Amino acid sequence: MKFLKSAHLAPTLVVTLVGFLLSMALFTFLQSLVITAAVFCGQLSIGWSNDLVDAESDRAQNRLEKPLVNGSIKQGELQRAIFVALPLCVLLSIFGPLHLAGGFTHLLGVGCGVAYNFYFKSRITSPIPYAVAFAALVSCVFIGAEQTPPWWVATSGALLGIAAHFANVLKDMEKDRSIGLQGLPQRIGSLNSIRVAGGGLGLVALLLSLYIGTFRFPLIAAALLACTVLILSPKRAGFPAIMGLALIDVVAFVASQ
Repeated sequence: MKFLKSAHLAPTLVVTLVGFLLSMALFTFLQSLVITAAVFCGQLSIGWSNDLVDAESDRAQNRLEKPLVNGSIKQGELQRAIFVALPLCVLLSIFGPLHLAGGFTHLLGVGCGVAYNFYFKSRITSPIPYAVAFAALVSCVFIGAEQTPPWWVATSGALLGIAAHFANVLKDMEKDRSIGLQGLPQRIGSLNSIRVAGGGLGLVALLLSLYIGTFRFPLIAAALLACTVLILSPKRAGFPAIMGLALIDVVAFVASQ
């Protein structure tokens, strides 16, 4: 359990579930399980590398909820876990049902997540890896099934990624600024970050309501609810609200197929 906590369990499970639901729309159940395993291993690698990169700053902020800070996991143990999860992710992606094209698309998303941890987190370009990673996640399933990803699906994924980035930073923004971490959300401040995240959610709702007409009103209602939560409780509930909206959007898409 300590390793799952270090991997940022909630977002890891949500992204993995998104991968499974999308796979079920285009692949068999067994194939979907293999794709899900690839997504899960990729998310573990991203989460664990994030904790490794942040270990020093987490100790400086005395964040005892972090396994590396409270000593329940050693740095070497986490590194070894990554050396298991990442090769598994590569093998399952390339040699699994996604095949080469879909597999490399998925690995592009995983690479963006890791690159964010090591490089983009403190850059003005910090939203880019989130956008590419989310777009790659929803696109790789189509590409693996030898279909062209609908542009609105990839765009919705990218917009959700951007919204998730700005919402996820809100809870630790002041701490990040105190240690000199200056991604784009930290540079523009909390209020503008809420506006960007809310705008992203609005655009996603607009796109999906246009192309998934059967669930137009539920999708708009879900987006409005997520925006309301984002405004009323941005630090505590903003990011979970966006993850919940992502699941609703994917379920609506799969049900419409």
